[in-house]
Amino acid sequence: MSRRISLALTLHNHQPVGNFGWVIAETFERAYLPMLEGLERHPSVQLALHYSGPLLAWIRAERPDFLERLGALVARRQIEIVGGGWYEPVLAALPERDRVGQLTRMADELEGLFGVRPRGAWLAERVWEPDLPTSLITAGYDWTVLDDAHFRAAAIPEEALWGPYTTDDQGKVLTVFGTEQGLRYRIPFFDVEEVIGYLRDHATEAGDRVGTMGDDGEKFGGWPTTFEYCWGERAWVERFFSALEANRDWLATTTPSAWLDGHGSVGRVYLPTGSYAEMGEWALPADESVAFARAVHDAKAEGRPEARWLRGAIWRNFQVKYREVNDLHKQMLRASDLVDGMPDGAGRGIALDHLFAGQSNDCYWHGLFGGIYLPDLRVAALGRLIGAEDLALGGPGAAVGSGRLIDLDLDGSDEALLVNDGQIVAIKIDEGAGIGRWDLRAARHPLAAVMRRRPEAYHEKLRAHSTADTPAAGEATDTDGGESSSSRPASIHDIVASKQEGLADLLQYDSYERRSGLVRLLPFTATAAEVADGAAADLVPALAAAWDLASIDPNEVTATFAAGPVSLVKTISLGGGRQDPRLAVEVSVENVSDNVFEALLGLEFAVMLLGGGHNPAAWHEVDGRRIPHDEFATTNGVDRLLSGNDQLGIRLETLVQPAGDAWISPIRTVSNSEGGFELVYQGSCVLALRPIRLAPGERASLRVEQIASVTADRAANEVAAVL
Repeated sequence: MSRRISLALTLHNHQPVGNFGWVIAETFERAYLPMLEGLERHPSVQLALHYSGPLLAWIRAERPDFLERLGALVARRQIEIVGGGWYEPVLAALPERDRVGQLTRMADELEGLFGVRPRGAWLAERVWEPDLPTSLITAGYDWTVLDDAHFRAAAIPEEALWGPYTTDDQGKVLTVFGTEQGLRYRIPFFDVEEVIGYLRDHATEAGDRVGTMGDDGEKFGGWPTTFEYCWGERAWVERFFSALEANRDWLATTTPSAWLDGHGSVGRVYLPTGSYAEMGEWALPADESVAFARAVHDAKAEGRPEARWLRGAIWRNFQVKYREVNDLHKQMLRASDLVDGMPDGAGRGIALDHLFAGQSNDCYWHGLFGGIYLPDLRVAALGRLIGAEDLALGGPGAAVGSGRLIDLDLDGSDEALLVNDGQIVAIKIDEGAGIGRWDLRAARHPLAAVMRRRPEAYHEKLRAHSTADTPAAGEATDTDGGESSSSRPASIHDIVASKQEGLADLLQYDSYERRSGLVRLLPFTATAAEVADGAAADLVPALAAAWDLASIDPNEVTATFAAGPVSLVKTISLGGGRQDPRLAVEVSVENVSDNVFEALLGLEFAVMLLGGGHNPAAWHEVDGRRIPHDEFATTNGVDRLLSGNDQLGIRLETLVQPAGDAWISPIRTVSNSEGGFELVYQGSCVLALRPIRLAPGERASLRVEQIASVTADRAANEVAAVL
């Protein structure tokens, strides 16, 4: 009897909520459509395909014929359609009701599209926690695919990953397939003959092995340099499919469900919390990430057995690493509670869809694919959560002013939360009494969605790249396997590329979290450039220190701070209506020392109006002229500033009393993505200043009032539909 083996491939295709339509269209043409056409040309090749809800919705609207063609492959059982959370959330981050809700919605949608209810679920970013079997089985799923790293952490050797395992939680039994490491490394980066030979080496007389690989569909044409390699002159996928057909007497392609219908599991396993290996590295603090990557590299290079045990942080650690991620996550949890409390009906259905969209995983972490550093995705997620909360609060006209203390970020200390018909404002009393949430309800826009500039582990790679010779972008950096390094693309994890020159010189970091309404007390010698690059040193540490709450009313919070020569009182108040909300911040400084105190007294605002890329619709008006948000500007003797984004339908009028100077600078990060290092606009810093010179016992104040104008209430049509 000849040796036989089966191959079960599962390809995951996803586009995040908030992504640009042209980006989705380009990836569709370079990866999703060619794969479908390849499968149509090779009807005996079977595999499983997963499309996330946002991508399916785009395809349904923009390329409906694709779904008809895909449905034909499903009907003839060449393709198994895989489910998961509809908006591609990390299930572990959600309340149980939302886990099941997302999973069930996907199953319902797929059944409506293809007439088949999915048995398998794709886990976003392969984030696994041991209680997930309960959620998946409750929603009607039988199996999922995880990485080899999960199984190594459970002491399963690589040679034992040629078949699925069962695991359980609370009596719910789930089957888990493990991606075989050798296949993951080889497909599609090694020559076709090498992949076929590798499978032949692992075939058995009993034919009882199945090689599984679950990976991103975008690596087959959507990643840099892979389109020509996979579908162009190299035609890797076409050659691979042809080879599978030519060797089907001993090499059978199958789908996970088809394999389970005819075979049992290899054994039982209990997998610890984890994700794929790179995710654990990214979730570590920057300095720890560098040390961890070096330790893993050295252990593998030296063939040390402990390499299999080295793991980074768990996915939840992104909520520690990035304050912005934690704020987003906790806002999502509160919105979920509010929506859950709504009565059944059309309004609740709309709010639930907003909530689910706001749970899309992409901006809840950061790694090679942008994550929280991508402003459009961040704003889109927050905007959907604002929409859910707004409807849960009753929509236009339903909410009166309210103020309360609540531990919003779950760090053990309370923040102040102010809510009225036009806006929701959260104030972090123990960190500069800064405004970390500033949402316009009618526009569903998070004005405070600004990112802090932080050190990242990959910044060291950029610095090294800028001073040393490195492989060209897209060139393989190792020589294992059947092809030379110059003839096959590098894995996306190995590419070092820069979208512009001189980025290493633009690495700047903030010593404090980027919030609004922060008090600055700068020396007279301070410059706008020093503030912009994070080098300005305050005379008094009021910027990020703990303040004391003096009072909280339905529309007003007062906090105090005393250090060194001064005593400060800050009042934050809300006013205005649904489409013309007002936010005012006033600070009073008293010299409590025996000496003269002099400084530049400032109120700093960090505002996001999606003005990156010299977006002509986003502007500041300075000295009668409009400039893009990602430009620098200074002006003197000003008592009024304007800014806005015409596409968003938002305008901000900033009133300053007394008149003084204004320093405006973009907040930009040097971030890494699949396309390389790039400078990314993360918001604008607007600092209003006045010089003060106070004798002992004297006082001075500065007031900044922000008046928003919103052209359209985005809840109006939804409320009308409900009524």
